[in-house]
Amino acid sequence: MKATHLMTLLIFVAMTACNTQDRTGKFHTQDAMDAIFARTSIRSYQPQAVEEEKIELLLKAGMAAPSGKNVQPWELVVVDDRAALDTMAAALPYAKMLAQAPMAIVVCGDTTKSAYWYVDCSAVAENILLAAQALGLGAVWTATYPYPDRMGVVANTLALPENINSLCVIPVGYPADSPAPKDKWKPEKVHRNRW
Repeated sequence: MKATHLMTLLIFVAMTACNTQDRTGKFHTQDAMDAIFARTSIRSYQPQAVEEEKIELLLKAGMAAPSGKNVQPWELVVVDDRAALDTMAAALPYAKMLAQAPMAIVVCGDTTKSAYWYVDCSAVAENILLAAQALGLGAVWTATYPYPDRMGVVANTLALPENINSLCVIPVGYPADSPAPKDKWKPEKVHRNRW
């Protein structure tokens, strides 16, 4: 990823992400670096619905992702239908938390626009996860791609067109627990100029 794309992402998250609203309805932002280092995978949710304004911010954050040749092959499906969430929870092996989550965002790619749709859509998914953290929400990436059985569940449940593949299902909601973020910094994994 080019440095300019990363900087744009960090600035965007810092400008649009929030934890609270003031009396005028204006959102307050959380520092982008704080959101990155505080992000955790949330698998347990409160029953509280996610506000439409926050859903829109999650979607805008996702679509701010870079893509090869700016093709933007992504398609996003917001799922808040209880029956659809429960169907996917029952059939997807690592998405059981959908039975609790008030909503999910399914990140999909149009295979006719790019052979590398899953790379671009991965950036979308990461933006959504970081924005959720910054908004005081919890989320977790549950993979469907490249597993045909999982992709089939999502395609059938959501009536996806044939050229649209799901990359992942991201359950979203207000966290019911507060796991500590993991320190994943390993300097030995950094190489300079050569291996």
